[in-house]
Amino acid sequence: MRILHTMLRVGDLQRSIDFYTRVLGMTLLRTTDRPEQKYTLAFVGYGPESEQAALELTYNYGVDRYELGTAFGHVAIGVEDVYAACERIRAAGGKITREPGPVKGGTTVIAFVTDPDGYKIELIQTKR
Repeated sequence: MRILHTMLRVGDLQRSIDFYTRVLGMTLLRTTDRPEQKYTLAFVGYGPESEQAALELTYNYGVDRYELGTAFGHVAIGVEDVYAACERIRAAGGKITREPGPVKGGTTVIAFVTDPDGYKIELIQTKR
């Protein structure tokens, strides 16, 4: 077994695709439009779905924002250099909501980015 994807509901599909591809460097893997059911899906990720988990961005026609609630925490992405990743994200117009640095009480270097719908993305340094 393995995780295939995580679904996030988004208020503006093109804005979200732009964020995940242009700002976070993912690839648009595929899209599916279901007009009769009134939704469109876009799958983004860092590699083929046959090898890596993806994010499913779901746009429900006519819904431009969601209450995120208190149960969802964040999506984590491993990066080789959190500081450099934050600079690239900031230069691309992304919003860093927790500057890079060690996690409280530990040595793992992390940072947080917020996507256009308010979802938190944690960057975790994997090498250095």
